Amino acid sequence: MKPIWIVDDDASIRWVLEKALARENLETRSFANARDALNAFEHDTPQVLVSDIRMPGETGIELLQEVKARHPGLPVIIITAFSDLDSAVASFQGGAFDYLAKPFDIDKAVSLIRRALEESLREASVEAPPAETPEILGLAPAMQEVFRAIGRLSQSNVTVLITGESGTGKELVASALHKHSPRAQQPFIALNTAAIPKDLLESELFGHERGAFTGAQAMRRGRFEQAENGTLFLDEIGDMPFDLQTRLLRVLSDGHFYRVGGHQPVKANVRVIAATHQNLEQRVRDGLFREDLFHRLNVIRLRLPSLRERREDIPLLARHFLVQSAHQLGVEPKRMSDSAMRFLSGLELPGNVRQLENLCNWITVMAPGQTVEIKDLPRDLTQGGQGAAAPLQPAYADGGMPVPAALATPPSPDGWIGLLELQAASMLSAGQFEVMDTLGKQFESALIKTALKHTHGRKNDAAMRLGIGRNTITRKIVELGIDGAREE
Repeated sequence: MKPIWIVDDDASIRWVLEKALARENLETRSFANARDALNAFEHDTPQVLVSDIRMPGETGIELLQEVKARHPGLPVIIITAFSDLDSAVASFQGGAFDYLAKPFDIDKAVSLIRRALEESLREASVEAPPAETPEILGLAPAMQEVFRAIGRLSQSNVTVLITGESGTGKELVASALHKHSPRAQQPFIALNTAAIPKDLLESELFGHERGAFTGAQAMRRGRFEQAENGTLFLDEIGDMPFDLQTRLLRVLSDGHFYRVGGHQPVKANVRVIAATHQNLEQRVRDGLFREDLFHRLNVIRLRLPSLRERREDIPLLARHFLVQSAHQLGVEPKRMSDSAMRFLSGLELPGNVRQLENLCNWITVMAPGQTVEIKDLPRDLTQGGQGAAAPLQPAYADGGMPVPAALATPPSPDGWIGLLELQAASMLSAGQFEVMDTLGKQFESALIKTALKHTHGRKNDAAMRLGIGRNTITRKIVELGIDGAREE
């Protein structure tokens, strides 16, 4: 193993690090300035480089830039002043493994250097990523069934209904169906029907004539015309307004439609692929979705498995997303340790592939070092069972919605806002609605329960401490179903 190089113009810093690392049986080599270290690179390289940021002559940032240009895989730890935030940011932008803030604890410094050392030794054993990535990734049997279905439908123009939870990749599969169909050279147009206001959706789908409504100053082609001879993908079809369902049914039945405000029928030669995360049969029973339209769309149904049904694909997907995220940011891809990957593979991930992709983006930006351990993952994932590979068991608040284990126990004062943001992001990624109302009720319930606990159930005292009125707390206790309150 090569020595650890220490670059610092302060002899006392060099001496302290040398002695501490010697006690760990780690060989060191020291330099008083960046130029001497760079000259040494002509003949040798270290296992890890530790450098001060402010030195006479070339700075630690300049040394970092030159070293990374020559040896991009070498871990570099930057020593910076405690209050020098700009330097810390510059260090990470330059590709530093991590930074030490002066005055630093020597044990923590040695621990950080050991992590960098492990990273450096692991670097050589990393396999290169495949040169070409398939359009859809999956080795699990459930995904192989999806691939087979795409293959069987490759020469067909039949209507397909794709079902599955939010974040399972329905648009990606729709795109693959188009790409491998006879219409592959024609347009693929995607429209999320839940994202367009009801008043605009009809015009968005079918276009409008000039003067059809206020602001319609010119004729506009809708998505059906834009997708002529190609494929129109209608995502979240279960949320389409009932009156528009009738117009869509007419197009699917006879291949004609009218622009808004128009009187001449327009011929549509379009293959329709629809998708939903909802139970359309139940929506038909509830009178929210036309039964005849359901049968028109449900010619071939393709169900996408959740990530829970294909856990063996999580390592494959995680590595892909880490490489993809690093490429977008222009940095070296992070890698998951074996224990972190096992832990990740055991999580529920209700947002499915989309949530996993978002998590990998977070890891690329926020995780220290190139190799990611369990402790480097977001706290809402790791608290409540750090190091365990089994799925996290969700806690349930009064609203009945699952929350991360970290929110089920008292978080640290400086971290609860971040946990709230992560929980909101998780719920939004999972396609849940009324997120503010749900989290708001959980927040109010937690506050009132905590106040009642501190006042031994005295309702009026709890209201005073919370800064709300007696009538308000009484109403909230009833609405939220809180027990344990009593009159003064």
